[in-house]
This record gives sequence, structure tokens and C-alpha cells, in this order.
Amino acid sequence: MKRIIAATALALGLGTAPGLADDIKIAHVYGKTGALEAYGKQSHTGFMMGLEYATGGTMEIDGRKISVIEKDTQLKPDIARAALAEAYGDDEVDIAVGPVSSGVALAMLPVAEEYEKILIVEPAVADSITGENWNRYVFRTGRNSSQDAIANAVALGKEGVTIATLAQDYAFGRDGVAAFREALEKTGAKLVFEEYAPTDTQDFTASAQRVFDALKDEESRKFLFIIWAGGNNPIGKIKAMEPERFGIEIATGGNILAAMKAFKALPGMEGATYYYHDIPQNPANDWLVKEHQARFQSPPDFFTAGGMSAAIAVVEAIKTAGSTDTEALIETMEGMAFETPKGKMVFRAEDHQALQSMYHFKIRVDPEVEWGIPELVRELAIEDMDIPVRNGR
Repeated sequence: MKRIIAATALALGLGTAPGLADDIKIAHVYGKTGALEAYGKQSHTGFMMGLEYATGGTMEIDGRKISVIEKDTQLKPDIARAALAEAYGDDEVDIAVGPVSSGVALAMLPVAEEYEKILIVEPAVADSITGENWNRYVFRTGRNSSQDAIANAVALGKEGVTIATLAQDYAFGRDGVAAFREALEKTGAKLVFEEYAPTDTQDFTASAQRVFDALKDEESRKFLFIIWAGGNNPIGKIKAMEPERFGIEIATGGNILAAMKAFKALPGMEGATYYYHDIPQNPANDWLVKEHQARFQSPPDFFTAGGMSAAIAVVEAIKTAGSTDTEALIETMEGMAFETPKGKMVFRAEDHQALQSMYHFKIRVDPEVEWGIPELVRELAIEDMDIPVRNGR
């Protein structure tokens, strides 16, 4: 009788064995709503375009259709945990991708371990995700705080430079400053002050004044380095307070195009970025730029490239493993190299962090362009950055 049921199921295309006719189920668990909604939208657009690109438009891997289930974290850790558990348990997804927020990602990591299913973190940044809070089911295509920090330290740090930081008071900001502090130690620059502000801060007057007081008597070249994600970006507000009165220059890393409108007031500013559509030269980025411009009448943004990279990693891993079995995927993905809009990425075996290029830029202003344009000074390739392993392996 069991043979008859199995034969009937196969005849109907239902499938009773993994890898035959069953769909490949992927959950994209991200902040569809909330303060980082723009980041989430870009990430999802890039993810779906990446699946299309990596499958040659078929949205299939080895004859199996790809099914993507979206879940909204609302940027709340408890909701994110429940959404991921529902995806693994009730929806029986093979793999999950997300989220946007570092604090939310940290809440999701134990769920992946509990269900023994892979979570590809994209684009949350905090070092602790692939550091002290990491487990073997976690991979990350997004850059981490150390990659940001080392790249920006290269851009800003040198003998005779004094720096203060302003960052958001949660995992993204604090991990970012910690990594930046460590990276600066090798450059000869001095980090003399750290200021942290709540993510919903509207008035930066007190924070800026503390930074000014910390830097104003320094006789070296002086920078305020800002690490900020989402709304309420303080760059424009602090620039309006005229830090140049004290010889203080504002510096920051790359960001989405909307946030980089504030960069037009900072011509010549240097920093490092994860992605800008005009910088990488490779087939995946050429396709992304062309298709995104045609479909949305705008270039792909910061997190669009990240979402596409995660999708390419998913497809490459399943194709190479020949399976959606978790253990087979982990074995395949440890050390796996794959081509993205940023060029080659490699999942480091020790912590599953994707090693990747970063880009030292200098801002150029073009009156015909709405944002400050980050022109490439130097590509920092995988080999140029010594990214610490922080998970104890």
C-alpha cells in the first residue's frame, strides 16, 4: 500500500524524496517595515534579481522551482525570532536569509542552531554575528564591522591624525567603533573620544558639542568619524554646526544614495564603502546595473548588491552540493568562492564570514547628480585586509 501511495505521489509531481519534484523553499526574513524599511526593500529587490541572474531566469535549481517566503521582522527581535522559527518549523524552508538590523540578527542566530538550518545573514553588520554569538549554521554575505573599520582606517588613519567617533548606541554602532578602534592602532592615528547616541535621536547638539570639546584643542588633523544606519543621520545637522570652526572634518563610510545626498556638502571627504554601482567592474554588476536601471529607472543601491550576493551564494551552494541537506550545504559553503556584483567573495571556513573587497573613496560633487559621488581611490581586495576571526575557533 505504501508503494502505491508513493507511486501516486510521484505521478502527481508531489515528490516524496528530497531533491526530486519538491520546491526549494527560502525564507527572506527582513525588516519590511520600520526605520530601516528602505534597506529591507533594497535587500529584497536584490535578492530576487540575484535568484533570476544565478538561475539564468528559470528560478529553478536542478529542475526544482524556487519558492521565496517573505516575513517581516518589524525590526523587533522577539518578532524576528518567532518569524524565523515559523519559517523553519511550519513552512519547512530549506534555508533563510536576513535580516537588516544587527540587533535583530543576534536574536535570530540561536533559532538557526535550534532548528539546525542555515541562516545567511544579509545585510546586518555587527562583528558579534560571526563572532562571539556565531554558530555553525550562520553564514554572512554582508560585510562585517571589521571590514568596514579596516577599510576606513586605511582611508583616514595615519600619523598626525586625531579622531573622535559618533555612533548609534546598539550592536551596529558599538561593534563598529570597537573594530575601528582596533584597526586604527596599526595606523599611527589617535582615537581620543567616543560618543554614542540613541538610534531615534533628533537633536545632536549635545553630542556634537562633546565631540567638539574633545577635539578642539588638538593641533593635528582632526576627524569626526560617524557610524550611522537608517533615518536621523546626523551628518547634515552636525555640518550645519560648522565643525570646521575647530578644524574638524566630518568623515563616514558609504551609505545608500538617499543618505549620500548629505555628502554633497562634503566635497573631498574620504572614507570607505561596501558598494557603489559605478565602482566594481564585473559581469554580475554589469547585469545588475543595466537591469535595475531599466526596471526602476535608477541605479542599484548599497543593499541591492548585498541581496543579490546572498541569492548567488544560495544558488551556488545548492547547485554544488546537489542537495538542500543542511550538512551537505555547510560542507560545500565552508571555503566556497562565488562571483557577486562586488566580484569574488569567499566564505571563510572558520566563521563563515564572506571575505570581499572594500573601496576607499573620495567624494566628488556633480551638480547634475543628487548625491555626493564616491570616486574610487583604491580597491582594498581580500588580500589587503587582515580580518580578525572573533568566534574563538
